[in-house]
Amino acid sequence: MTSKEITFTGSEGNKLAASIFGDSGHPTVLMLHGGGQTRHSWNPTARRLAEQGWCAITLDQRGHGESEWLKNEHYAHADFTNDVAAVCAEIEQQFGIKPICVGASLGGMSSLSAEGIAPNTMSALVLVDITPSVNMEGVSRIRQFMIDRVNEGFESLDEAADAIQKYMPNRKRDRNLEGLRKNLRLGDDGRYRWHWDPKFWMGSRSVGTDREKLREVLINAAKSLRIPTLLVRGRESELVEEDHVREFLEYAPHAKFSDINGAGHMVAGDRNDIFADAVIEFLKTLPKAAV
Repeated sequence: MTSKEITFTGSEGNKLAASIFGDSGHPTVLMLHGGGQTRHSWNPTARRLAEQGWCAITLDQRGHGESEWLKNEHYAHADFTNDVAAVCAEIEQQFGIKPICVGASLGGMSSLSAEGIAPNTMSALVLVDITPSVNMEGVSRIRQFMIDRVNEGFESLDEAADAIQKYMPNRKRDRNLEGLRKNLRLGDDGRYRWHWDPKFWMGSRSVGTDREKLREVLINAAKSLRIPTLLVRGRESELVEEDHVREFLEYAPHAKFSDINGAGHMVAGDRNDIFADAVIEFLKTLPKAAV
């Protein structure tokens, strides 16, 4: 299943790079990666969805991958939320259908809050290992890993793979490093660095600046949810605990829940086969009006 590259326009006129898998005339799924990732982290799932008759669009969020890095350093949660709303509106205008959003971590937060601010921005929502409340120690650990080599980078793809293996010792090291190459950029000095703007994590207007305010925004958004919703959790997640799941389901009692055994926070990367099955099963239950 091949893909083609397309672009969208964010809320500040910023260029957002994307890939589209499948026929644009089919029900559309917009896939939003987590912080520090790129759209390519969704490739296996997007191919599965396209094979099952869905149109999957994977998006590089602002400051990530091939999308524009903002000179004004606008990487607050509201900035990502506004981009999601803008892209959903553009998809509806171009394809004549509201997308179903699948968002992991950062992508899930921005999708949830976009729907909370403007109901019916999307037709359905899949949250991947993210809830309004999370384990802040896990957040700190992820952030530290992402910024640890932000300036120094890596001498080779193997060195980057070794760093990931040390951070996630339970995940099997992939012998084929081509997928990793897409999440790194090769600098003029010959060193590899993560393919995102360092200001995303380290700027004064970064997404994690005011966590308590963000939690309040997400709680209110969860309480206002009326569209079909699925929460997918990695059972070994370092962010989302069972109490966080129960709390979310109290806010959104109509939501469905899937717990993926053998997966941590990077659910799609850890167990893509089971994750894709859970998403497809959910999509097949949606009413025709939602697709």
